[in-house]
Parts: sequence; structure tokens; C-alpha cells
Amino acid sequence: MARRVENNSTQTVAIVGGGLGGTLCALFFAKHGIKVHLFELRSDIRTQKVVKGRSINMALSRRGRDALAYVNCEDMIVRNGIPMRARMLHDLKCHTTPVPYGTRPEHEVISIDRRILNELLLDEASKYPQINIHFQHKFVHWNSEEKSATFQTASGEHVDFKVDGLIGYDGCHSGVRAAMMKLDSVDFSQEYIDTNYMEFCIPAKNNEYAMAANYLHIWPRHEFMLIALPNQDKSFTTTLFLPLPIFQKITTTDELLTFFQTHFPDAISFIGRENLIETYFSSQPLPLVSIKCSPHASVDGNILLMGDAAHSMVPFYGQGMNAAFEDTLVLFEKLKENNFQLSKSFIDYDKNRRENAHAIVDLSMYNHHEMRHLVTQRSYYWRKKIDNFLYRIIPQWWIPLYTMVTFTRIPYKQCLELRKRQDNILKIFRLIGYSIIGLYALKQFAIYVIKPFAIQFIVRKILPKMVADQVV
Repeated sequence: MARRVENNSTQTVAIVGGGLGGTLCALFFAKHGIKVHLFELRSDIRTQKVVKGRSINMALSRRGRDALAYVNCEDMIVRNGIPMRARMLHDLKCHTTPVPYGTRPEHEVISIDRRILNELLLDEASKYPQINIHFQHKFVHWNSEEKSATFQTASGEHVDFKVDGLIGYDGCHSGVRAAMMKLDSVDFSQEYIDTNYMEFCIPAKNNEYAMAANYLHIWPRHEFMLIALPNQDKSFTTTLFLPLPIFQKITTTDELLTFFQTHFPDAISFIGRENLIETYFSSQPLPLVSIKCSPHASVDGNILLMGDAAHSMVPFYGQGMNAAFEDTLVLFEKLKENNFQLSKSFIDYDKNRRENAHAIVDLSMYNHHEMRHLVTQRSYYWRKKIDNFLYRIIPQWWIPLYTMVTFTRIPYKQCLELRKRQDNILKIFRLIGYSIIGLYALKQFAIYVIKPFAIQFIVRKILPKMVADQVV
């Protein structure tokens, strides 16, 4: 028999998932005086030496910063990160080339450790009396008639919480999503890409950064890549993205060192030979999944999926966290419009957010191709130069795709549509350019080939015949 937890508050929300997005969402509700039960499957990470799970650094940009600013946390979080102003590309000859993110000083992305960010948000949430955080609580069941959520504690006890709304911020393997799929017709798709990842660390050298600090370092190698993001302790969180069959082929120290010497020669000295070997053979390559589902809200409006539970994406646009944070901004726009009526707001949120969430999932997949391959092509640099030039002279009409996604709040779907329009405009100009070149070439051909040939033909063939006719 489950123990029931009652409350006398006007409205209470249960948020499943005490990670980044779920904790921030709890802060939003608390700011408006709404009681929140925040549930986390793990124990409190602030008390742990080592935290299991993903640790790829977060890349905080405009959408995420605006959400943090809403609860007065932006400055605190930014102070604990490192600004990255450009990509730094490493080629096979160990040469580096910086590629700025944008054209303005504020066009920078903040690199921050996932655990540090989560701990800071949990600390902030702990200050609010409206937020009750329940660690080691596993979501088990949702009773739609009684609007009651059941959780299993670390001791195995089942506890029921009667709430007005249930929000799933519980990741790509969401239990809340599974519960909603039992109640409603939900379209769901997931795709595991052909790339897995493994993390390394580039430590500080003589208490300084081993590489230039304010950059996202990338070793693009077409089918795979290595990236490194800076941390405040002067280290770099370094991630190898590699097809699983290649991971499986590297089984000895010599094979590992040969692979890195061939493809990432300078990275060996940065990571350290022994550190590289120890980390590789003590780790497992982890998969990357892309998820879409529709709708994000239950038919009755009592359940809402947000963050990775609704739109998990590969990490190559740095928008997973930012999109999850922006979800909260969109939700609270709808809550304000509907006088904080939860069910109507959840349904309105779904109508507004779903297509934009799908768009950033697609964009993240595209950027995987760009980061590992397109950045090595001349066409990439020419397009970037054209985009930046047009952005400088007509910023209200032409914004580069990366700038739209990372440094504005333009809805993701609109970013895609604007990019397609830009592509079509450039195609037209390209056709006009080819036509002008073609006409010029035809003119030159007429002047230097056809005209002399015609004169020679007249002189040699036609004029002698005309003279002969006159003589006759």
C-alpha cells in the first residue's frame, strides 16, 4: 500500500528529473509561488565524489542565458564558466585556424561543467520553501483520474503524491513519457547515429591552459572528430566522436597510439600518452540518440514532456541544454496568457513548441556533418564570409544560421525557414553570376574566334568568288 503525501497549497506541480532542465523549471514555478515536488532518481550529486552519467561540457548561449536570467541566475552561472569566442580547427599538420562564431563581441558561448551547473541550480532551488527536492525517488505510475504520481524510494517503499500537473524532465529514457504513451496516442521515434563518444581530459600544464583557452577546439576528420572545451581549473573536457566499428578495432596500446598519431598527432601531447591509454582502456564508448515525440502534452493537459524527454538531440549544435532551458520560457509565456491554468497552458505550449523542438533536433544532426566534415571545405569558409558580410550591411534582413540559432531567440523552425530562403536567394545570384560569365565568355568567343574566322572565310572564299564573277 502506497503512503499518500497531501498538501494544502493552491496548486502543486510534480517535476520528474532533477537534472539541469528540471531544476530550472522548479525555480520558475517557485518564483511564481507555485509549490513544486522535484524528484530525482539519483542521490544528491552535491554529496558524491564521482557522478555517473554524461559529462560532456555544456555550451551555454542566448536561449539558455535568457532562461537563467528569468530566475536571476545568469550572472552566477556565467561566472562559473569560460567564454568561447570561436572554433579553433586543428589540421593534420598541427596547424590551427580560428573560426569566429559571429561578428559581434557578445557572440560568445559559455563552456561550463555539467556537474557544476547542476549543483549551482540545486543550491538555488534549495533556497525556495516552495520547492521540495526528493532524491532517490523513481517514477513508477501516473493515475490520471486521481491526478496522483507514484514513486519508489530507495528503501522500496511506494509513495503517492497528489498534484495538479506532472512534468517529465527525465531524459531520453523518460518514464513520464512511457506513462503518457499508455494513456494517449503518441508518435515516437528515436535514432541512434553511427557515432559513439568517449571522454578524455587535457590537464593544465604548469597551472596554465595547454591550448588557447577561449575556443572550442575541433579536430575535424570527415567521418569522426575530437573536440575540447575549457574548464575553470585550466583543463579541457575532451571528447572523441568515432563510429563504433572503429572503436571496436582499437584493442591494443599500439593501435590506439597509431590511430591518434595518424589523425590527432598534437592531441597526444595535450592529453598525455599514459592518460590517453589509461582512459581509453578503462572506458566504454557511449551511444548518441536523437528523439522526437508528438504531442508533448497529454490530451487532458495533465502531463507535459520537456527537455530530452520530448526532444533529445545529438550534442553537435550545443543546443540540448539551451533548448531545454528555453522550454521553460515558452511554458511560462503560456501560463501567463492562461492565468496559470495548468492544463490549458500545457496544451498551448505543445502547439507552440513541438515543431520548433523537432527543428532543433534536425539542425543538431546537420551540424554533426558540418563539424566533422564541412569545416574542412573551402565552400564552408566562402559561405561563412558571404553570410557575415551580408549580416554586417543588412543585419535586419540577413542573419547567418548559426547566429540565429545560438545568439537569438528566433524560433528554431523559423531559423530553418530563413536559412532555406537565404539558400534560394544565393542560388538565384549564383545563376545570375553564371549567366553573366556565360554571356561575357560568349562575347569574347565571338570577338576572338567567330569574328576572325568569319573575316578569313569572307576574304578567302567569298571575295575571290565575287571577283571572279565580275571578271566573267
